[in-house]
Amino acid sequence: MALEAGNNLPTVLVVDDVGMNRMILEEILKNDYTIVTAGNGQEGLDYLYQAKILPKIILLDIIMPVMDGYNMFKIMKSHDALKRIPVIFITTMDSESEALSAGAVDFISKPFVPEIVKLRVRNQVELKNYSDNLEQMVAEKTAENTATLDNTLQALANIIEYRNLESGSHVKRTQFFCKALIEYILSADLVCADDLRSQEPDVIFKSMALHDVGKIGIPDNILLKPGKFLPEEYEIMKTHTTVGKNIIEEMMKAVSKGSIYLKHCRDIAYCHHERFDGKGYPQGIGGTDIPLSARIASIADVYDALVNTRVYKEEYSFEKAIGIISAGRGTQFDPILTDAMLAIQDQFKEISRTYR
Repeated sequence: MALEAGNNLPTVLVVDDVGMNRMILEEILKNDYTIVTAGNGQEGLDYLYQAKILPKIILLDIIMPVMDGYNMFKIMKSHDALKRIPVIFITTMDSESEALSAGAVDFISKPFVPEIVKLRVRNQVELKNYSDNLEQMVAEKTAENTATLDNTLQALANIIEYRNLESGSHVKRTQFFCKALIEYILSADLVCADDLRSQEPDVIFKSMALHDVGKIGIPDNILLKPGKFLPEEYEIMKTHTTVGKNIIEEMMKAVSKGSIYLKHCRDIAYCHHERFDGKGYPQGIGGTDIPLSARIASIADVYDALVNTRVYKEEYSFEKAIGIISAGRGTQFDPILTDAMLAIQDQFKEISRTYR
């Protein structure tokens, strides 16, 4: 396999078992591109797997020993990064339609016509550059919008905290609790890890910011009441979950109905007071019918409420809080998540102390 030279030219990978074909193509393209060659599909894949910078385009012969072009192309299509590299098949006249049907962006017929080779490679490289630039612009805009949304939601969460006579750190602490729990679930590969991975876990802990947004609809005489609620007051207090859900669903209409970020915000706001045994509110659902994000949020929220002073209670010791969480395993809390929290309880204690 020929190695690429150290220059700034776009890289073209030529995969062909005939040495003369590789030499001809390299001679045609060498002034405009860095040429890397491989003698069969397996060699081509080996190069791609090890390359620090992927080629802009691949010229791929079809009939080769060890691994032919179709099989190499098929493997590339199953790989997230490699499937985005445009492939031009090197074909004979009678296999052009078959090459395009397989998914190639273009074909080059043998014997090679230098000007045709140059034009077809140049066109596809320009298209790839345009596509890459467009994706970069979209990624930057998405990141900008996400940062704006982060800041807006955090500001709204702070307003709720101050109204609730919180220090301003409750949201931050619960977010870090969720983050620690999520990281442990993934690293330990617990039963729910695959489910978690499919839900953009890095977004879940951010979504914790609005778990109590519905408290904006609760009257001050109830929200700030010291001591135990009367039954009718408790029923009003419980409505903060449905109020929160409604507020976030209005946001979803304005931002994007498909926003996974706001979906997690809604699920957490609506369901973080549900219980694993089905005795929570507002829906009375239980087990895995409760969204995973809300089950994680529930542990984080309760733990923080236990170890900090509230208008209705003094703070509890870390040991007492852990005992309460442990006692709620399988009733109030998901048993798998409870065990995970107990495994990293020292992290929870450190977060509490750091952001007290």
